[in-house]
Amino acid sequence: MEQHLAAGCDRCQRDADFCVQVNQVCRRLEAQKVPESVTRLARAIFPVRAARSTRLANELIYDSFLVPAPAGLRATWQVGWQGLYRAGDCSVDLRIEPELKSTRAAVIGQITNHVLPDVKMGNIPVILRSGKQVIAETLSNRFGEFQMEYEQQARLRLCIYLQDGSKNIQLPLKRFTSEKPARIHRLVSRPRSLPDRE
Repeated sequence: MEQHLAAGCDRCQRDADFCVQVNQVCRRLEAQKVPESVTRLARAIFPVRAARSTRLANELIYDSFLVPAPAGLRATWQVGWQGLYRAGDCSVDLRIEPELKSTRAAVIGQITNHVLPDVKMGNIPVILRSGKQVIAETLSNRFGEFQMEYEQQARLRLCIYLQDGSKNIQLPLKRFTSEKPARIHRLVSRPRSLPDRE
């Protein structure tokens, strides 16, 4: 290679000079310390290597659609949905709020460790996917809270990556249509006793 460059090939000399400059820039950058917050944000872009990530089994603990209406109330209008999942040591509290007369919705949630409540759940990558396509993504705040707005579509699932992506929680998201009336909970109550006619 050196003999070829010494022979006077201008094209290869330009390529070699460019590589030398890249090498010098990389060596200068190596000496600078990258802030941890920047490193976490960079990791959030590529949160998981699928081969190393373990999917945690989850269980739905609470579903707002299954809660009976209060006694004496004939019907309640429920526009959104709220649920609580457990997966390993973590709990995920979710709320989905669809926009009226729109196909858009918002998911609001909080990740907590119910075994060790003092564990910080900040900067956890949360990604909303439809199949393999990323619809929205964010990081949890220092309280483990997150919020995303998205366009409703089929096969939506919320992916939460724990311990630098070595473990993940995947939760299916309900789909709502604002064109239909909101869900109504009905309560069958005993008829009032009528007074005896004389």
